Amino acid sequence: MSVHSTPSQVKGGPLPWSGLLALSCAAFTAVMTELLPAGLLPAMAPPLGVGESRIGYLVTAYAAASFLAAVPLTTALRGLPRRPVLCGALLGFAVSNTLVALSPSYPLTFAARLLAGAMGGTLWAMLAGYAARMVPAERRGRAIAVVLAGITLALSLGVPAGTALAGATGWRAAFGTLAVLAVALVGWIRLRVPGFPGEPAHARVPLTRVALRPGIRPVLSVTLFLLLGHQVMYTYVAPFAGHAGYGRTGLLLAVFGTATVAGIWVTGVLIDRRLRGTLLVAIALFTGVLLVLGLAAHAHPLLVGAVAVWGVAFGGAPTLIQTALVDACGPAEADVATSLQTTVYNVGIAAGSLTGGVALDVLGAGALPWTALPPAVLALATVAAGRRYAFPRLRRSAAPEPDVPAGPVRVAVACAAGDHAARRSVAGGEGG
Repeated sequence: MSVHSTPSQVKGGPLPWSGLLALSCAAFTAVMTELLPAGLLPAMAPPLGVGESRIGYLVTAYAAASFLAAVPLTTALRGLPRRPVLCGALLGFAVSNTLVALSPSYPLTFAARLLAGAMGGTLWAMLAGYAARMVPAERRGRAIAVVLAGITLALSLGVPAGTALAGATGWRAAFGTLAVLAVALVGWIRLRVPGFPGEPAHARVPLTRVALRPGIRPVLSVTLFLLLGHQVMYTYVAPFAGHAGYGRTGLLLAVFGTATVAGIWVTGVLIDRRLRGTLLVAIALFTGVLLVLGLAAHAHPLLVGAVAVWGVAFGGAPTLIQTALVDACGPAEADVATSLQTTVYNVGIAAGSLTGGVALDVLGAGALPWTALPPAVLALATVAAGRRYAFPRLRRSAAPEPDVPAGPVRVAVACAAGDHAARRSVAGGEGG
């Protein structure tokens, strides 16, 4: 089996910025597509002839389709070349957003959102693994951080800008703009993102065996616990701010969004050298924030400061967790493992929103930090305990690599995908 690599994979070479930024823009587009209806409820409801709550269900439809489609679509498509699948997902976004922009009825709009969710589940299962395959192992974390920074930019800048655009030109124009962006990204990706082959049928590891690899389940558990705790607070930040006597919810969200950008930057600097320590600090900070919010939220400077620390901590956490997942399974199986994480991620969002809603109704807004605290502590304990496989102090993927000989050589390597020894021809200057 011939092993091919891009020039960016040569050890010590520059990051393939153009390709990574294209993938980051793909993440940006996916988040914008998912969340934009939430900011347009009053504008979309009258033309579609429904109440605002049913427009909110368009976000729910996306999340549900992503949850249901991530694993089966990733499994079905894992044998195909990676770049056409990536471009196909973006074209699916373009079709969905075009339908929403032109739709005269709520049922057609709802169906278009289901299509977008399915494309989102496929896309999120690919991005981290794609970034990991574009760079040498010791720079994998930074590459993934660059790609996932698109999420942070969409949350902190994109959604507010999209809402403003919709206010100026109409909500249909906003969705049309997203469709054009998705098509433009396809051209960018075809030019600047390398193509990678799919997995041959004989080398594909079954989904259950990927899930049972050492380290995978702890990483998925941390994903679930952290998202559950985060979503309990984030979904109901407005009633909690009211409970604290702080009526400026928009300012709190702006502080959080801006701080997540700082969190992404810090993570990009530290992730390839100190993944375990950085993640432990991030979750410990989030746990401390919940304690401050539970005990002293009525002191408004502490409230705003705690939200800023929360943004820094949470901004880098998803990147750290996803990099740990790719380390645990290897880039070749990252799409399958990340499809599992996409499913768990959406379960955490749904469970956190539901748990927070029940706590709000039964116990009041003051109980929200204490409701979010147990899953945050469980996430912290899971990272601390996963020192062998899931979150090792010394990342196996970032260990020093030997120099590649100048001439062609033939070496025997263990092929995890097939659990057998395979012979690979490695040409000089190429990495595996």
